[in-house]
Formats: sequence, structure tokens, C-alpha cells
Amino acid sequence: MGGPVGRSSTPGERTRSRVRGADRLGRDESPHEGGGPGDDGDGPGGREASGGRESSGDGRRAAKDGRGHKAGARGRSNRRAPKSAKRRVLRWSASVLAVLILGTGGAGYLYYEHLNGNIKKEDLTLGDKQMADHKANSAGQTPLNILLIGSDARDSKANQKLGGAKETFGAPPLADVQMLLHISADRSNLSVISMPRDTMLKMPKCTAPDGEVFAASTVDVQTNASLGRGGPGCTVATWYELTGIRIDHFMMIDFAGVVSMADAIGGVPVCVDANINSRGRDGKGSGLKLEKGTTSVKGEQALQWLRTRYGFEDNTDLGRAKAQHQYMNSMVRELRKGTKLSDPAKLMNLAEAATEALTVDKGLDTVKKLYDLAEEFKKVPTKRITMSTMPNVYGTGTNNGRVYPKAGDAEQLFRMVRDDIPLDGKASKRKKPEATKDPSAPVGEIAVAVRNGTATDALGPASGRASDVADQLKDAGFAKTTVDPGDVTGAARTAILYPSADLEGDAQAVAKALGVPLSQVKKSTDVSGISLAVGADWREDGTYPVSKGKEKTPESAGALNGDDEKACMKVNPNYTW
Repeated sequence: MGGPVGRSSTPGERTRSRVRGADRLGRDESPHEGGGPGDDGDGPGGREASGGRESSGDGRRAAKDGRGHKAGARGRSNRRAPKSAKRRVLRWSASVLAVLILGTGGAGYLYYEHLNGNIKKEDLTLGDKQMADHKANSAGQTPLNILLIGSDARDSKANQKLGGAKETFGAPPLADVQMLLHISADRSNLSVISMPRDTMLKMPKCTAPDGEVFAASTVDVQTNASLGRGGPGCTVATWYELTGIRIDHFMMIDFAGVVSMADAIGGVPVCVDANINSRGRDGKGSGLKLEKGTTSVKGEQALQWLRTRYGFEDNTDLGRAKAQHQYMNSMVRELRKGTKLSDPAKLMNLAEAATEALTVDKGLDTVKKLYDLAEEFKKVPTKRITMSTMPNVYGTGTNNGRVYPKAGDAEQLFRMVRDDIPLDGKASKRKKPEATKDPSAPVGEIAVAVRNGTATDALGPASGRASDVADQLKDAGFAKTTVDPGDVTGAARTAILYPSADLEGDAQAVAKALGVPLSQVKKSTDVSGISLAVGADWREDGTYPVSKGKEKTPESAGALNGDDEKACMKVNPNYTW
């Protein structure tokens, strides 16, 4: 399925007022009606940053999908049943792609190097925290997590024309589309989490490639500002800090990249339940104008769809995320029909457009690596693709209209991805993390430092939680347990950290004694011994609150299945015609 996406860059930690249905933090909302198609707050004309990025997400996935067919040996016997026309076309496309990607001599090699030269590369993470390693399943497989970033950069004539909002030209770009793609270890299912661009959170310390240091923020900052703190590697670090999900790769794309890839892919059918004209009297809107029903969109119209906020549902980023999910699912279904890229010339156009449009981490710096990643996506059937949005709640006061992760639901969604649990509720061949083969020391000899990390943005630390958990450990025989009274830094989830492999067994023994999942036992260079941080997920007395029974995706995540061909966006009555 999918293909490459996104490229990076973003502004600083400035804040924008956002009210439900009103301007949000994002240049896309600029009232300036500049000269490009749909120059409004949402569309290609205004700086509706979010839309831009998501488009990227879609575009890149498309690229991956397009590269997916492997050639097989062709039979020569006249006695064999003839291959269907579709089969021959797919095999021919695969052969052409193989030349493009694996060519080893002459023009093929030169073109392959040309495509590689198109790809822009950045560091994977600019944060100072080491991301935890994946746990392999029983078959030795590990999941893959790719962060798709849509940049609203106005750094070229093409992006300026599409983005409008002249006062933002040359300003740092925003990460206005952020989607995490999780491919399960057994490749049976794919989960996507979109984070609204105006999610308020703390930014981690980031060190830019040129050495500039951006200190960790002490106040909540809008998530799309992460890109301006050194590049996409800071957006990756911000995601890891919030979710605890290891991120293996990122792909970033801008407005012009979305348009070029949407053209290369061809039309993608989308649906609205009423006529829509995303352009208000104040100039806000993407410029998207469609009749009720299903329309095939591509090029600038696809970008408008992906950027539309004014006109969908309640005119917020949440409705826009749903529209992006609908487009992505529809695009994957179209690509898998095998008709979009049957022409070798179109396949080459897509390869050219994708490599020129993308900024990726250095682990995806060649066409071959992108192709291999696309092959992993292709293993997932569309019926096992689940799109979701991070459960959230609206802020109040000065942050009215912006969103925060919804307590409980957001962490449940993050934990399901961390533990490789399908969001569609169906079984997979996953296997829970196993205990290390190294035996632990006798529990009475294991030293554990417990700290209270239950503080949240809205609540202070729950009184006495470190002491209560320390007492539970002592009752279980961990006589060398102590309380760290100094560090009360908040932690979204309870974690048990250990500094070296020889203490992994001891750390897992602590987890077993308290009923904490082994997936929350992690190696860290930030500790010198075993450290237990009691997180915001364990503010109440009693045993650790592990969910009982079958894991379920929170309803607040708005899950959409990849096979749902009846999905149709609800049009806001103020933007119809």
C-alpha cells in the first residue's frame, strides 16, 4: 500500500488563538487573500497549514502503493493458459519499476542515481532521549512506525502560489499535518493516528543539525511548532515524548509536492453529503467547490480537499482529519485496483514526483529503501487498515478552541500501538513482550527508586503515590526500595527504567510484582539503577490499572476502516451552495 510522504520544516513556538470553528494556530488561517488558487485560510490559498501536511501524508502513501509489484518469471510454453491482460500489465509495470530501482548499469543506473539525488534527507530525531527498542514477536518480526509530516512551507514560488498568505512568505514552516502509521509486526494490519495540529503539549529539548539548541518548553506549545525547532527530527522527538511510541522513519511533504504526487497518482474519489464551497465572505476556506455526491479529485483540487477546514463538520481541524482519512483510504483502494499505474510512463512520473516531493530520514535515503518500505505496506489488506484521530478535549481560557489529549482515551490508543494491538479489534499474530532469559537477582537484593510522576498539565502530583507504590514493593519482598522525593516531573504513563542489560531481569521482576506490562520496562541512559516512575495513569490507590479483557479502540478516536466505501464528509451548512 502506501508510499513516501512528507517533508520537513516549521516555525517557532508562537501561539495562535483558536476557537472552535474560528482561526487556529496555523498560517493557513490567514485572512490574506493572496493570489493562488483557493488562497484562503484552509485551502491552497490561505495558510491552513494542517491541510497541507495531511495531503502530504496521502501523497506519500500513494507513492509507496505505486511501487508495489514484483516481477515473476514469465512462462514461455504455448501450452500454458494465457495471462490476463491485467496480469500482463502489472508484470510489465513491475519490470519497468525494477529497472528504475535496481538498474545496475548504463542509463538505468544513471536514472536510479538521479532519483536518489532528488530525495532530501534529515536526521531522524533531534531529541536527547534514546527511543526504546522494538520487541520482536514469536516469529522474530517487529512493527514499523512511520511519522508522516505535512509542511506548510512558503519557501518556493510554487508553495507561495498554493499557500497564499503573502505575509507568511519566508517564515519558518509548521508541521501542520502529523500522522503516525503503525504497521503491525506480522504485517496483518495498519493503524493510523492523526494528531490535530493545534494540540497543546510540552516540547522536548531539540538540538538542530547546525548545533542550535532549543530548550524544553516550560509551557504548553502548539504541536505544529515542533518543525521550527530544528526540523522534522524535533517533530519526531515530540511524538516520542508524548506517546512513548518508537518511531522508525519519517516522511515529509509540502504543498507543491502534494499537488505533483496527486497528479501522478490520478483521480481519487471523495464524497460530500451536500454541495460545498469552502470560501467564506471573510476569504477563509480552501476554495474547494464540489457538488453533492462522489467526485474524483487530483492535483490542486486534491490539495484543496486535504486542506479544507471551513466547510467540513464544525469547521475545525478534527473534521479536516476525517476528510484526509477518507482520501487516504480511497487512494489506497484505487491504487490496489491495479489500474492507476498500468502505464510505465505514469509509473516513472510518480517515481520522479515522489522523490522530488519528499524529505525523509537518512534510513530512507534511496529509492530502493522506499520501495522496500512500500512492499511492507502492501502486505496489509485494505480491510485491516484503521484510521483514527488522537482522542482530545477542547481547552479553555486563553487556549479556548485548541485541544489537549483526552485523559485515559489518548493513552489507551497510544498503548495499543506501543503493544502492537490492532485498532480494528481483530486478532493478529502478535505476541506480548517476553521476559528476558536472564534471571533476576533475589527480590530482596534488588534496589528500586520510586518517584511520583503523576502530575499532569491540569493536576499537580497525587499526594503520597510514590510512598504507596514503594510499600507495595516492600510487601512483595523488595526490601531495598526507596522513595525519590525530589523529582516530581510528570509522566503520562508508569515506566520502569534500567541502565544496562544485566539489570533487565531485575526491572522485569519489579514489573511483574506490580502488574505493570513488560512493554513499559525500558532501557534508559538517564538512570543509574532501576527507577520506577509512577505515572498519571496510576493516580489512584490500589493495583496498577491494566485494562481487563479485550482491548478496544476508544470511540473518541473516530476509527474509519480502509474498506469503508460509504464514508462521506458532512458539509457545514454555512459553506454550501
